[in-house]
Amino acid sequence: MPGVLPIDAIFLRDDALTLQGRLAAAIVRAILETRARPGTRLPSSRKLAKALRVSRMTVTLVYQDLVSQGYLEALPRSGIAIAATVPHRRVDVAAAAGVRTLDWHEWLSDQTLPRRVIRKPENWREFRFPFIFGQADSSLFDHNAWRDCARRALGTRDFAELAADRYGADDPMLIDYICSNTLPRRGFQARPDEVLVTLGAQNALFLATELLARADRLAVTEEPGYPDFAETLRRASSPTAFLPVDSMGLDPAMLPDNTRLVITTPSHHIPTGATMPLSRRQELLGRAEQTNALIIEDDYDFEMSYLAPPAPALKSLDASGRVIYIGSFSKSLFPGLRIGYMVAPAPFIARARALRAIMLRHPPSHLQRITAYFLALGHYDAHIVRLRRTLKERRRVLEDALAQTSLRIEGAAAQGGSSMWLSARGTDSADLAARLREKSVLIEPGAVFFEEPPSPCPVFRLGYASIAAALIPEGVTLIHEMARQLARSG
Repeated sequence: MPGVLPIDAIFLRDDALTLQGRLAAAIVRAILETRARPGTRLPSSRKLAKALRVSRMTVTLVYQDLVSQGYLEALPRSGIAIAATVPHRRVDVAAAAGVRTLDWHEWLSDQTLPRRVIRKPENWREFRFPFIFGQADSSLFDHNAWRDCARRALGTRDFAELAADRYGADDPMLIDYICSNTLPRRGFQARPDEVLVTLGAQNALFLATELLARADRLAVTEEPGYPDFAETLRRASSPTAFLPVDSMGLDPAMLPDNTRLVITTPSHHIPTGATMPLSRRQELLGRAEQTNALIIEDDYDFEMSYLAPPAPALKSLDASGRVIYIGSFSKSLFPGLRIGYMVAPAPFIARARALRAIMLRHPPSHLQRITAYFLALGHYDAHIVRLRRTLKERRRVLEDALAQTSLRIEGAAAQGGSSMWLSARGTDSADLAARLREKSVLIEPGAVFFEEPPSPCPVFRLGYASIAAALIPEGVTLIHEMARQLARSG
């Protein structure tokens, strides 16, 4: 006869779930890992509560919840037992013993791992001075507003529409907002059939490169520049020229005559923050006409313009449809959102939509609708105002702190931004970053932004979106002192 599930098989893990969630997960884990038979009784609520040092009411509530989910069943006068309807019961893998391990190296021999990858520690929040780019400060986000938008999106009125298979179509509410509000703020307009929602800017970049890059088409991108540009082109086996940038970004005069594809960040260059002036933008479009080239414009950070109005997008000057525009809400809201968009002539968007459908059909409908509500109800604009005000203050504090050090500002977005490109002469930024971690300081070494990094590489990126203004001076002092130590020892 089935016995009792051992009480020591149920243990709580230290994770982000609530106490009830942790206990439910512990019981489900014990059921699946022990492969206990249906009818096996669970410890009484009193015994389990005493063993785990939780309240008996917590155990009772969890038992009731797991009964409703089909993991457990209540037995008349016999307590709680494992149900015969347990979902996802483990398959017995004993029969697989002795099977020869597949040689994955043989299958993947022609696949190379990315050479240039920006890596941020998962525990970055545990560092006292997290000077990293692209992470959100949750204290600036209106959680109640987002929760209200999620409630609306998951309500009865919207559920049937969002639960349906959209066959590659995007959320009409989100598309309407992008066309009527977002794009006009960048100086141009587009029809719905010229816009595609993507899983962040990287997804848009991949789709565009997959469709356009070929072995017989020279691509050009920036040096230093965003590593994903280089890696996406490398994956496509595209011949690539890496052109150096100056204080005005990419210089169109340096484009080779056989250039067919240009990938650039003209408004806020990655990582220096340089802004391409109007004259260069016009020259770049003229060169593209001459060489019959297309341009992929990554406009990832235009909302972070708080010192001056953002420069018009390159796309706003495009009279012949040569610019493929990429934008994202993940930078301005939070990186885990992964909602971006791509704007281009309708024939290209149709092909990109078909390619996306093979990969993922479309980004999750409920996330698109939540984002659409957040935008349409005015929460997004309020968030941007709050974000700009905070970043402006943090940048002022950072500039004042840097002025007291030997650290040199090599680049910073004239309109604002959320990071600076610095150098610590006489050091290698990778070594500097490693030493600073010991002092709970995070910076981003610069070598990853170069196809051919200098050696040693003294430059690094310092983000200030996720660090409180009050902590910036002390953090900058630690960076300065460590840089001086390394310079003297070197």
